[in-house]
Amino acid sequence: MDFTPTEEQAAAQELAARIFGDLATHERLAAVGTGTDAELWKALCAAGLPGAVEEIGLLGLVLLAEEQGRTTAQVPFAASCVYGLLAVARHGTEEQRERLLPGLRDGTAVVTGAFPPTGRVRVGADGLLTGTVAWVPWLRDATHVLVPDLEAALWLVPIADASAAEPVGRGGPLGRVGPVDRVDPAVRVDPAVRVESVELTAPWAAGRLVLDGARGERLGGGEGGHPDPCADVLAMARVVFAGLQAGVCAGSLARAVAYTSVREQFGRPLSTHQAVQLRAADAHMDTEAIRVTAYEAAWRHDQGLPVAEHALTAAWWASEAGKRVVHAGQHLHGGMGADLEHPVHRHFLWGRQLDAYLGCGTELLAELGDLLANGEPV
Repeated sequence: MDFTPTEEQAAAQELAARIFGDLATHERLAAVGTGTDAELWKALCAAGLPGAVEEIGLLGLVLLAEEQGRTTAQVPFAASCVYGLLAVARHGTEEQRERLLPGLRDGTAVVTGAFPPTGRVRVGADGLLTGTVAWVPWLRDATHVLVPDLEAALWLVPIADASAAEPVGRGGPLGRVGPVDRVDPAVRVDPAVRVESVELTAPWAAGRLVLDGARGERLGGGEGGHPDPCADVLAMARVVFAGLQAGVCAGSLARAVAYTSVREQFGRPLSTHQAVQLRAADAHMDTEAIRVTAYEAAWRHDQGLPVAEHALTAAWWASEAGKRVVHAGQHLHGGMGADLEHPVHRHFLWGRQLDAYLGCGTELLAELGDLLANGEPV
C-alpha cells in the first residue's frame, strides 16, 4: 500500500484547501445559517474540482472531502461527487456518461443519494418508482437523487431540470434549485416526486423524499459491468464520508489545541495540564485511525481490489471514533464549547450527524461480521 498522494492529487488537495479555507470562514458560515453557500459551490466548480475527481480517483476525493470537513463547508461537494460523478462514470452507459457527466463536472447538476437501509424503493410493472426516504442529505440542493431498488439496481431520479439553471459563474444550480416545493414550476420535472424540507443536526439542506409513481432511469440500463453497482457505490460513499469525518475531527482538534494553548488556568495555559494533553492525544490517535482506514479503503478501490470489508472498517472508525473526537473538542473548550455560535460547536454537530449517517457502530460491526462469516469476497 502507498498512500502518498500523486502530483495531481496533491495539487487538487492544495487547491481545495485554499478555496475552503478562504471562503468557508466562521463569519460566512454564520451568515449562511442552515442553507448552502452558493458562492462557494460556484468557486469549487469554476476551479474544476468536481471534474478532477475522475482523474484523481477515490483516494483523491477522500483528500478533498477531508478539506471540506476541516472547515465544515456547507456545499454538496462530497455527496455529488460520489453519488453523481463517480457513480455515473463507473456504472452509467456510454450514452448516460456523455449526457450526464458534463453537468456534474461544471456543477449545473447536483446528485445526492438515498441508500439502505431506508433508501430502497419499489419498481412497479410499469417501471415507475414508489417509496419514501425519511431524510436525504443535500436533497434540497439536488437536481437528481440516486436510489437503489429492492433488487439493488440503481435508479437516477430527476428532481429539477438542470438545464433551467445557469452555468457555473452565472448562478449555478444552487441559485435556482431547492427546496423543490418552492422552485419555479418550470424547473420541476415530475409531480410524482416530492421533497419536503427536513432540518438535521448538521445544516445539510436535507429533505424527505417521496416517490409516488415517479419516473427514473436505470443507471447502466441493466447492461453488464460491475456485478453489484449498488454495493460499489455504497462502499465508495462510506469511504468518502469517512474521509469527511476525518476532516471534521482534524478541524475540531486543531481548534481545541489553539484554544487550550492560549487559555490560562492557575497562571498557565490549559495545554500544559497532563489531563488536557492526554485527552487531546487520544483525539489525535482516533483522528489518525479514521484517516488511515479511509485512505486504505480508497486506495484498494482505486487498485481494483475487494473493498467492502475495508469500507465498513473505515465507516466504523468514522462513526465510533469520530463521535469521541468531536465530544473531546467541545469538552476541551470548557464553557465555550457549549456556545452554539462558537466554531467548534459546528464541528460537534457535523461529527454527530456523520455518526448517524454512517450508521451506529453496532450495526456496522454486525454487517461486517456477516460478510466475514459468509466468506464473501471483500
